[in-house]
Amino acid sequence: MSRKGNCWDNAVAESFFSSLKKERIKKQIYKNRELAIADLADYIDTFYNRTRRHSHLGGLSPDQFEAAHKPRRQRLH
Repeated sequence: MSRKGNCWDNAVAESFFSSLKKERIKKQIYKNRELAIADLADYIDTFYNRTRRHSHLGGLSPDQFEAAHKPRRQRLH
């Protein structure tokens, strides 16, 4: 066992792969490797990283979180 924050702490990866299996892989039967790779890339790029709500972000999607916390820039004359 490692302590929190050590390089052997793989909780983030375990959480991601758990979500991936529940939300995408168990619902699909892929005919070949290329279709599986394309579908998983689509899941990561369009759903997981942009739309899916994350509990550690307060129930917001990453896009919503970034929009809410983006520093407001003041316009110069």
